[in-house]
Amino acid sequence: MAQKTNKTILDNGIRILTKKIDYARSISMGVWVNAGARDEFPDQNGLSHFIEHMIFKGTEKRTAYQIAKEFDAIGGHTNAFTSMEITCYYAKVIDAHLETMVEILSDIFLNSRFDPEEVEKERPVILQEIGMTEDSPEDYIHTIIGKNFWGDNPLGRSILGSRENVISFDSKMIKDFFHRFYQPDQIIISIAGNVEHDRIVDLVGPAFKTVKRSNGLPERHTPRANSRTMVTERKLEQVHIGIGCQGLSTTSPDRYALSVMNTILGGNMSSRLFQEIRERRGLAYSVYSFISSHADTGMFGVYAGVSPAKASEATEILLNELKKLKKNSVDASELQDAKEFIKGGILLSSESTDNQMVRLAQNEIYFNHQISLEKIIASIESVTENDILNLAGMLLDSIKPAISLLGPIADKEPFENLLNSFN
Repeated sequence: MAQKTNKTILDNGIRILTKKIDYARSISMGVWVNAGARDEFPDQNGLSHFIEHMIFKGTEKRTAYQIAKEFDAIGGHTNAFTSMEITCYYAKVIDAHLETMVEILSDIFLNSRFDPEEVEKERPVILQEIGMTEDSPEDYIHTIIGKNFWGDNPLGRSILGSRENVISFDSKMIKDFFHRFYQPDQIIISIAGNVEHDRIVDLVGPAFKTVKRSNGLPERHTPRANSRTMVTERKLEQVHIGIGCQGLSTTSPDRYALSVMNTILGGNMSSRLFQEIRERRGLAYSVYSFISSHADTGMFGVYAGVSPAKASEATEILLNELKKLKKNSVDASELQDAKEFIKGGILLSSESTDNQMVRLAQNEIYFNHQISLEKIIASIESVTENDILNLAGMLLDSIKPAISLLGPIADKEPFENLLNSFN
């Protein structure tokens, strides 16, 4: 089963990557831009996400309705997402509709009008999205965690932006931001499925070679993590607890050890947090650990939603479980189980053209080359008990965690005391 990867760089710097999966009937295509929310100035916060919405709102040759109808007519789907560092527009169709998918996705990316009337129509939609996130405490706590941990750095802001900013954006601001950041050197086109690379270059190249370079991009600044307690009071049935710790960059050599450590701590149903907090003590329905990595830094954290009367107890348990990672070696069987869990997820996801398309682009953005599944699996297998012990010590001793709380908390002193005693 062939899976050959090819790469072509157009004269203007745009990179085209393909992976041939000759047994697949689906084809996934993504147009990626190495720009996101962390590239915004404070008064621009939310522009990257606003552009993501506006891309689908009409070109010179298609209305928003026609874009949706044409994708529906070929049984495909299209969407987009914005992160702190990346914006991606993607689509998936069966192989018979490759040319149609490429033409539509190219048109909306290259020829969107950002019409003022469409901006006004979409503005309340984005405001509703902000409200929807704030109405979901388990989602909103992560915005609070970022703000508490990263402070005033763009990494500490919401990707959606503030209501004030969203209300102030107009068509000119959106166009200016688009043309400044959507430069050829920042654009990657990745396609995975039963495709021929030269055919893809022939389809994509003529349209995308017209993209011109503009002024330089602003420099990203690596933030320093904060250690503090932040309480956001709200009348809720639960207290949502988020603890942020120093993490790793996306390219760190220790990223495989961090992935294994995360799985052991709170990455699945047999993890320490799930078993201790949910199964043994019945304190929470939802509890987990997470990794948030960026090009130059990252966060490693834990989350739990508990009753207000149990918030202090649960926070203490979360902190104690973090302490155990740096004080005691993990059990050999626990380590191997975590490795198998991670490997299984990677290999199962590799059967999806969507995931292969994403892997192509992310490897190119962060490493400038492809990393084989075999190398990833071998790197996971090589993680030892000492690797995790040393990594936990390095991360948790570099700076104390930041504790974020959302819910009916009147007194944050008990949580500050827990943080001060963390060692």
